[in-house]
Amino acid sequence: MKIRKNDIFLYGRKMLFQMLEILYPRRCAVCDEIEVTGKGICPLCKDKVHVAGEPACKKCGKPLVDERKEFCTDCGKKHHVYTQGKAVFVYEGGIRNSMYRFKYGNKREYAEFYANAALKKYGVWLNKIKAEVLIPIPMYSRKKRLRGYNQAEVFARELGRKAGILVDEHLVRRVRNTIPQKELNESQRHRNLKNAFQLTADIVEYKRVVLVDDIYTTGSTMDEVSKVLKASGVENIYYICISIGEGY
Repeated sequence: MKIRKNDIFLYGRKMLFQMLEILYPRRCAVCDEIEVTGKGICPLCKDKVHVAGEPACKKCGKPLVDERKEFCTDCGKKHHVYTQGKAVFVYEGGIRNSMYRFKYGNKREYAEFYANAALKKYGVWLNKIKAEVLIPIPMYSRKKRLRGYNQAEVFARELGRKAGILVDEHLVRRVRNTIPQKELNESQRHRNLKNAFQLTADIVEYKRVVLVDDIYTTGSTMDEVSKVLKASGVENIYYICISIGEGY
């Protein structure tokens, strides 16, 4: 029997993955214990995460307490530059802890679980809006060097790979080291981000883009990035994030 080089390569790769599974077993994205189901989350943690469901704000995607409302309080009071946004999980409980480790604890492998959940919930939506490219919200260069990675880029890469959508990590650049938004009130957030983002290209050929980030709060970051993209001719700017707070 003739053995082809391709067969040897595939067998070798399979063995390598099996060895890696033994040496570095997958862990649950919520409790960080060894996870053997292959779903990225162990059975005990399924009830510790809440998928962002309906009713939801038609603009930002925050889950609404009052099902009679179309928009959350924030979106009802202010105009957003972006077209529409979606979130996968509600930022509470198990997801809050998971995302802290993803962002600050170098748990980049959690991105696969987040991307699988995002594609399951919004795969049809991504096709419907005809997304041309995923653009992760950039970090300031020095901050990224200190952390070693940008969690939004890690998530965007995994989502783009699974969805078959181009990821452009270089089009938008953060040119100022801004204060973390969570430390500021609403008016301070807008001032903090003013002129914080620039494009690296004079001509942008995309018309329908999807911004990608880890957490959505008030939308100030999405709006500021959307402004520079709109000024360059991008027509529709959507976003998808891993988690979001609840609306009212």
